[in-house]
Amino acid sequence: MRTVLEKYRRRWQLAKVRPGDGSPLPEYRPWQVLSRSLFLLELPDPDGGRHEFAVDVRHLRDSSSTKRPALLYRDGTQVAGANLPAAFPVPGGVVEVATSVYGLKRIHHVADDGTERVLRPHPRSGEGLRARFARRFPRTSTVVGAVSVVVLLVGLAVTLATVAEQVTRVPPVAAAIGTFTSPIPAGGWATVVAAVLGALAATERSLALRDHWLLRSGA
Repeated sequence: MRTVLEKYRRRWQLAKVRPGDGSPLPEYRPWQVLSRSLFLLELPDPDGGRHEFAVDVRHLRDSSSTKRPALLYRDGTQVAGANLPAAFPVPGGVVEVATSVYGLKRIHHVADDGTERVLRPHPRSGEGLRARFARRFPRTSTVVGAVSVVVLLVGLAVTLATVAEQVTRVPPVAAAIGTFTSPIPAGGWATVVAAVLGALAATERSLALRDHWLLRSGA
């Protein structure tokens, strides 16, 4: 049973949804691999037929864009659009969509009985390519994921050390507890490398649809 807060969140997400314009689903292009996510879901309707739903998320759009960042298609025709996070109503439940600065963090079909499942990524999308890599090379995929988490943890440690150094430079703080010197100089090449590796690791975790807590600060 959903809590009052969850019910309020669901109503808020549903209220963001607007009718679609009836346009066809654009073909997925190779150069959209990092700027567009496309997920598919097949569902039965009450009359016994089946429909294919597609959720098209454009990561370079936001609420100020002329076109909404998330669009819902049914059998290739646009039926709804929404700013994110949102919940699209579909037969037997909703599709919840949410993003972070690095990509998707949630794209789940939530049935009326509360069961959840992740939608199927388009095979040419970034998420689809990452899923294919995981199927073909499961052990390597696990290692890549573990390395990404380690890189994120190291990046967090570097950030905390830099903040601690700046805080302890404040005279009252320095007088009370002393000063702290970060082992990695601020603005040095190591900081730049850590930032680049951190962004790559965060993108990898998003493409793998692993909502790690280290990514949520950018959500």
